[in-house]
Amino acid sequence: MNGPRVTPGPVLKLAAGWLATRALMLWLLAHDSSPLLSGGSVAREVGRLYFHWYGVLEQGSYPVHDTLWQYPPGAGAVLLAPGLVPGLSYVRAFVTLTLAADALIEVALVRAGRRPGRSLLGAALWTGGPPLLLHLPLARYDVQVTALAVLSLLTLARSPRAGGALGALGALVKGWPALVLLGTPRGAATRSAWTWAAGGGAVALGLLSLSFRHPLSFLAEQGGRGVQIESLGGTALNLARHAGWSGRPRYRYGAIELVGPYVPVVAAVSLALTAAAFGLLVLWRVRARRWTEATAADAALCAVLLFTVTSRVISPQYMVWLLGLAAVCLVSRHTGQRPVAALVLAASALSTVVYPLCYGQVIGGSWAGCLLMLGRNGTLTAAAALSFVRLWRATEAPTAKGGQRAQPCPDSDRLPNRALSLS
Repeated sequence: MNGPRVTPGPVLKLAAGWLATRALMLWLLAHDSSPLLSGGSVAREVGRLYFHWYGVLEQGSYPVHDTLWQYPPGAGAVLLAPGLVPGLSYVRAFVTLTLAADALIEVALVRAGRRPGRSLLGAALWTGGPPLLLHLPLARYDVQVTALAVLSLLTLARSPRAGGALGALGALVKGWPALVLLGTPRGAATRSAWTWAAGGGAVALGLLSLSFRHPLSFLAEQGGRGVQIESLGGTALNLARHAGWSGRPRYRYGAIELVGPYVPVVAAVSLALTAAAFGLLVLWRVRARRWTEATAADAALCAVLLFTVTSRVISPQYMVWLLGLAAVCLVSRHTGQRPVAALVLAASALSTVVYPLCYGQVIGGSWAGCLLMLGRNGTLTAAAALSFVRLWRATEAPTAKGGQRAQPCPDSDRLPNRALSLS
């Protein structure tokens, strides 16, 4: 028997909440020029930078020798899409499409959460999570990328092929969605998802390469990035300014970076930590023995958290990714990531205090700015560590009586389909 279904009441409340919060976000975006909000810097990226890239892409080429172009080829399709919306300026069309992607995530989470044995907590988190970042999500294309990752995770159990293809498309737009496939169940599901991801990604990249010149121009600029002031390394260097460090902030590669002595060392340590995080994830994958319907989403959130906290760049819009993945985790009642989701919400709220509300304090290196960054990044680091520990414990081989390891569960392709369905 399927059991009782969710009544329409909670769904209507979620719809009303989504409409109300997105209306507030639009109002904040319209008043972005307020000194308290950002003095126009949040919305400026769409109207100037994205629109500039749109003009370059229209000529059939990706930006070349542009230090701000650091995105995979699929980003070009997202930035060109507003030009297809008739009757609207580029900025308004971009925001319209961003809201459409936002609504798609909400509908997908509600649909998945209404299934028997599932939860609407994921949809509730997505309803209230992005507004914690004020209007920033509407002025970046991270919502569109997150939509591809969310749909990939929600599709994986029913169709590993479609889930893999969606993950590959997301990776072509902004790289990190490739991590959502890390936790696919062993056996046929993994083979199918990873094969279709590789094949679909190759086909999409080939089409983009035929349509636009210089598709890999972003690689040169991405490698030249330094230590952003909002990263863990940047927080350490900012604190070092109070101990006499002679470095200073500078606008480079589209962000405020710190330049001066020891910055290359901090950047190298960040890269080493990212490599170590990858090694931990590989070790987890090799040692994992138990898969549930929540494992794929839990692993995706854990992986993106680890790569985020070890990055040289932790921009505030990165929180959109984490909110989307945490929402998918909460769809399943078997997830072990509920406390991690709470930490992600807290870090999102702190990110807004950092930028745009108190960004001048952060750039100036004041004690208040340093403590804010320490709080935000400390919360993210705690979330990453907790996420990995809970993922490891949830998937290790069960211990039988007497301390002996029980036999591992059979491969996922021999488990009942209902035990693995996420949507």
